[in-house]
Amino acid sequence: MERLELARSIRQAARLTGRFVLRSGRVSDVYWDKYRFESDPVLLRAIAQGLLELARGLDFERLAGLELGGIPLATAMSLESGLPCGFVRKQPKSYGTRNLIEGGAVSGERLLVVEDVITTAGQVVDSVQQLRRLGFIVEHVLCVIDREAGGAERLEREGCKLRALFRMSELERVD
Repeated sequence: MERLELARSIRQAARLTGRFVLRSGRVSDVYWDKYRFESDPVLLRAIAQGLLELARGLDFERLAGLELGGIPLATAMSLESGLPCGFVRKQPKSYGTRNLIEGGAVSGERLLVVEDVITTAGQVVDSVQQLRRLGFIVEHVLCVIDREAGGAERLEREGCKLRALFRMSELERVD
């Protein structure tokens, strides 16, 4: 799917208007419902292909999808590319393996963190810090939409570079 067509399709599927409280606590009159593009197989495949293009040239061994929205994205990217992926919980489960990251990831691996929408990057930073404490190397984060609300700068201070498929300002301009 061509980039402009993908932007239009994402906007049409996922842009909602109203009054929404974001994870950051901020209130917005626009909400990007990621589950609407992640649950559409045509859009999900096109987004996965776009994210893989963004990942070209980056040094990593495994995709790491963040709970919950990053998981279908990392899975779709894995299916498209053959790259292994892992699923990163917000907190390790309290039973069984008690893993933070599921899927066979091994401490010392270079992870490419995958997220859906980033506003201030609060949860992404928390996850990166947890992964690093476990010995994983995390230098890059991919997302579908950067809301341009300080997330990229916050990740930069954490030593991570953010690459976004789209910035919110781009999606707001498409018809």
